[in-house]
Amino acid sequence: MKRLIACMVALLSLSGCTAAQPVSNKIKIGVTVYDSYDTFISELMDNFDADMTNYSNITLQKYDASKTQSQQNKQVEKMIEDGCNVICVNLVDRTAPKKIIDLAKASDVPIIFFNRELVAEDLQQWSGLYYIGANAEESGVMEGKIAADAWKASAASDKNSDGIIQYVVMEGEAGHQDAIVRTEKSVNTLIDSGLQVDKLASPIANWNKSQAQTRMASLITQYRDSVEMVLCNNDDMALGVIDAYRAAGLSREQWPIIVGIDGTKPGLEAVASGEMAGTVYNNKEGQASAMADLAVALASKESTSSLNLEDGRYIRLAYEPITSSNVSEYIDQK
Repeated sequence: MKRLIACMVALLSLSGCTAAQPVSNKIKIGVTVYDSYDTFISELMDNFDADMTNYSNITLQKYDASKTQSQQNKQVEKMIEDGCNVICVNLVDRTAPKKIIDLAKASDVPIIFFNRELVAEDLQQWSGLYYIGANAEESGVMEGKIAADAWKASAASDKNSDGIIQYVVMEGEAGHQDAIVRTEKSVNTLIDSGLQVDKLASPIANWNKSQAQTRMASLITQYRDSVEMVLCNNDDMALGVIDAYRAAGLSREQWPIIVGIDGTKPGLEAVASGEMAGTVYNNKEGQASAMADLAVALASKESTSSLNLEDGRYIRLAYEPITSSNVSEYIDQK
């Protein structure tokens, strides 16, 4: 089958699986993600694909928008033309869903937005719009608590013995709600824990590991080993920070406290190795399962009452803090 775009994932037919639960009619579910190279999104989609094998007579049509909103708009238009009954959208730009909403409303195709939450007023534009994700504020608070506990647990964390945390925030994306809230709440939680803080820098790394490594390498050149804490809006950026310290040749004793968010597999491994003080688990399994169940219910025109939608539109999964004390549970079970 001819690919529609270079990054298109081939149509995946899931009918005929041995243990699949049959649906009454054949249905097609479309998915477009903002960037398939984002580790958390990749892991979430792996779980979604696995969950969809619980159903038969379902076809998935999937796309990668490659961080381009106009391309994602065209992908949604194509999926509607191809007869998708429901479309799941991981928005490139959370402030620009209008084109997608207009297309869906005109064709009466429900949209499940996921992971990147659009503005609340936009979700109210039509009854066929839904959101699945988590509460960004909760993740920021948990990250700040992990960082505060790590600081208090080791006097060596205060490298210059001034009683003040010299810190860096590795921010995910300019103007992105999750990045703003995670940053604000993590720092405020440090302060609320009775700690004094001194921000050295807050570079934007766009949720990206290699960008974070580049930004941190520059800060290491500037500050050498005087950075005492790095709060990262996601695990990919935290891993980029780790790579920067490795490349700089600084000993582990010279590294700062590094904390991430998402609980990706590489992030969990970094917590287990002690390279990260902790991460905050973003329940990709729960989100994927909820999205699969909601998509099938909407496509089959079945009741969604058993899914416990908040305000009839939202499904939010709780975050969970992870440190060395409980990381083995997540590596073994998640």
